[in-house]
Amino acid sequence: MTDSRTVGDGVRRRRECLKCNLRFTTYESVQATNLIIVKKDGIREEFDRDKLAGGLYKACEKRPMPAGTIQKLIGEIEDELYRLGKSEVDSSVVGEMVMERLRNLDHIAYIRFASVYRQFADIGSLKEEVDTLIESDSERIHLPGQLPLIADDRSGKVKRNSVSRFRRNYA
Repeated sequence: MTDSRTVGDGVRRRRECLKCNLRFTTYESVQATNLIIVKKDGIREEFDRDKLAGGLYKACEKRPMPAGTIQKLIGEIEDELYRLGKSEVDSSVVGEMVMERLRNLDHIAYIRFASVYRQFADIGSLKEEVDTLIESDSERIHLPGQLPLIADDRSGKVKRNSVSRFRRNYA
């Protein structure tokens, strides 16, 4: 038994296993052309969704994120890459797309990814990036469940209501 629906640029199918009768979902989309990623050293390789997923999963490991968030990010990035309409894209474009999304999603995941992607030369470079996040963090509203990058009272302790709110949303 198959139930199909159009979703965005693809098709969502609910299927049923003929052996065990369990239902599962598949998502299908048209991949028009092969997208080539041009690395910093000039090497060209085919875009690999799994490689992108691996980097995102490492950056987001043990972070409080709703289920499916990383897959959604991967889909958004892949869609944006294909919308560029180019057959070759610099790896720096992909890296910046990832960093932009992680910066808005989770600061710790962003710093983890940025530390590898930007190859910070020393602790000072890393501190500058964290300071930039702290400045922008004070101007933005926290996402539900995301703890502030720095403590509320600057004494090193996170206020109880922040922890309670986090536990209520993710425990």
